[in-house]
Amino acid sequence: MSPSPRPQSQYTNHLGQPVGEPLPDWTERPRPARTVMDGRLCRLEPLQASRHADALYEAHSLDAEGQNWTYLPYGPFASPEDLARWIESVESSEDPLFFAIIDLATQQPAGWASYLRIDPTMGTIEVGHLAYSPALQRTPAATEAMYLMMRRAFDELGYRRYEWKCNSLNAPSWNAAERLGFRYEGTFRQAVVQKGRNRDQAWFSIIDREWSAIARLSKAGSTPRTLTNSAYSCAAWRTSCRRAARAPPLPVRPKALEGSLTPARPYQHFVMRQRAVRPGADGRMTARRLCLASSSGFP
Repeated sequence: MSPSPRPQSQYTNHLGQPVGEPLPDWTERPRPARTVMDGRLCRLEPLQASRHADALYEAHSLDAEGQNWTYLPYGPFASPEDLARWIESVESSEDPLFFAIIDLATQQPAGWASYLRIDPTMGTIEVGHLAYSPALQRTPAATEAMYLMMRRAFDELGYRRYEWKCNSLNAPSWNAAERLGFRYEGTFRQAVVQKGRNRDQAWFSIIDREWSAIARLSKAGSTPRTLTNSAYSCAAWRTSCRRAARAPPLPVRPKALEGSLTPARPYQHFVMRQRAVRPGADGRMTARRLCLASSSGFP
């Protein structure tokens, strides 16, 4: 196996060692609030069993085969009461912090999503627990919901890194991450045991410099409605983000094996961008990339 490429830096410390970009004004960020996020096509409001359980059960019942639950750690739910009990167990949680997604065309909840693994000190936050019913999937409202959550994290709260993780075999989630402008960073092999099966975890991120490009596209007329149009180029979206970041491309999607997303050979190296902030010897805060190597029980 050829050596993995190593990150480079234009910054050095007093010992001549390469270090991360200085962040002299960095301060801990606020935690996201349990408040409504309003859009043109949807509204995100704190998930509550008493308000949302019955309608969410009805919406998810459109998925008669239960395909939506394959890659989630919970579900399917046998009854509205079963779903209500699960919502009651998570509705007061601060991390993950759940929101119901209300389709304004019907004024009904059609799915949910959450912030999780919230790290105000490092300025990193993840979006996950996406449970989109068939009524919400592949709609402009579905895209706008993700846009609203990104906007809160970056514009309102000032986070530096926004993460998306999924089962590496979950092609719809992988495709959605790339369509939304997330950059694939690598796969954690044998990261989770879920529902009695191994789960390799694919990692994606958008960092603050890239969000600026996404926000500019929106202000220029590429609204969430147009971003779902098949005529809009996902490649152009990702290229705009990369130019804004002035960074070389990260690892591409692993070569599929027998129609799945399983890599043809295990990934052993990847870089998590802007994952941490650390004080240097001079007391100044600097950005830190994490270069990770992983190994599993395979030779």
